[in-house]
Amino acid sequence: MTGARLLGALHGPADAPGAVNGLSRHDLLGRAAALARELAGAPAVAVHAQPGESTVVAVTAGLLAGVPVVPVPPDAGRLERAHVLTDSGAALMLSDDPAAAGDTGLAVMPVSGSTRTAAVPPEPPPRASALILYTSGTTGPPKGVVLSRAALAAGLDALAEAWQWTADDVLVHGLPLFHVHGLVLGVLGPLRVGSRLVHTGRPGPHAYAAAGGTLYFGVPTIWSRVCAAPDAARRLRSARLLVSGSAPLPVPVFRDLVELTGQAPVERYGMTETLITVSARADGDRRPGQVGLPVRGVRTRIVDEQGAPLPHDGETIGALQVRGATLFDGYLRGGRAEPPPLPGGWYGTGDVATIAADGWHRIVGRASTDLIKSGGYRVGAGEVEDALLHHPAVREAAVIGLPHPDLGEQITAYVVGEPVPPEDLIAFVAERLAAHKRPRQIRFVTDLPRNAMGKVQKARLR
Repeated sequence: MTGARLLGALHGPADAPGAVNGLSRHDLLGRAAALARELAGAPAVAVHAQPGESTVVAVTAGLLAGVPVVPVPPDAGRLERAHVLTDSGAALMLSDDPAAAGDTGLAVMPVSGSTRTAAVPPEPPPRASALILYTSGTTGPPKGVVLSRAALAAGLDALAEAWQWTADDVLVHGLPLFHVHGLVLGVLGPLRVGSRLVHTGRPGPHAYAAAGGTLYFGVPTIWSRVCAAPDAARRLRSARLLVSGSAPLPVPVFRDLVELTGQAPVERYGMTETLITVSARADGDRRPGQVGLPVRGVRTRIVDEQGAPLPHDGETIGALQVRGATLFDGYLRGGRAEPPPLPGGWYGTGDVATIAADGWHRIVGRASTDLIKSGGYRVGAGEVEDALLHHPAVREAAVIGLPHPDLGEQITAYVVGEPVPPEDLIAFVAERLAAHKRPRQIRFVTDLPRNAMGKVQKARLR
């Protein structure tokens, strides 16, 4: 672990630049350390993860205290909130909203106040649990992913190297503070690296343009909206790096960003259970539709349905597996992390991908929804979606395989855009891809169901 502390840059000089939206590192450390004294010995603490400095103080306090932090989405429904708070074993909720715990009966401890202390608790062991992040699985209630301090440190150090991220950067984003993207990368990253953070509250083209950052994080929906506001997009030309993640960036949006901002975005790949494992580099290629190379300390491979390794030829699609220091400790079971199955040390991501001879990765998508087996062919949904997005009438597209008595699965596209004859879109794709990759059916919809990170929820399309 680089440095003795997970959030090493937080312990800098009192006159260091502001950490978050002008909140100084000295003030953040004093407030968080005082709160940490109240949390010592708790099995876990929940944080009402609203955008703002109170969430940053609360998460920092839990990490200083060595208590696992459980971020709770501020818009969580009653059942989701109750499940997360009960399953995690959280002893209390940190929030300035007295009603943050809903009707669960969990005590709520306020975050804001004038209390400060210079007495910082000793650094917990690297293998101690740091975060419990809940993921929405396709079946059953959300599962608690347990991440250690060592995994967080390894992941952030690898990204700092890949993106040449330093204390001189100013990071800008408006992402939610309860996921890997917005919280781990977007908050803990600056506190480890030493860069300043400007959180815009809500992401938007004009808020991003006004922030004056050198490093910007966004999901594809944000970058699409930035491109739809050309004047705001052009104001990002002074930035050093634009990073896109959490979902595939459509190729047309990639190209629009190049035209408007003068630079190609950096794409990366990861998941809650592995943190970020693959990324383009600040000083390397940026390839539309691809997410780059494994970061330091991570290895990857693709395998067939029997688990046999597949060739890295850029064409063969296989199940993506990863191994390395960024892996989670397991899913929470009975108050402890139950280690995941790791045959040979490899973790199966559930995603399918291709890997080229030079190591570059293209993520096809989830094996359950984005790998379509139609007429004896294996078709990646993302490739078909990108082809559709090149049509001027198409604003958004999501492709899935639906049961078909002859083909096995029928390639079906859900399209948001101007109404055009479906056969025109089918022919448009067939001209650009192999004929067997064309959609057999086009369904026009007013919008696509998405989660908080902008990912299309394809299970709802079914």
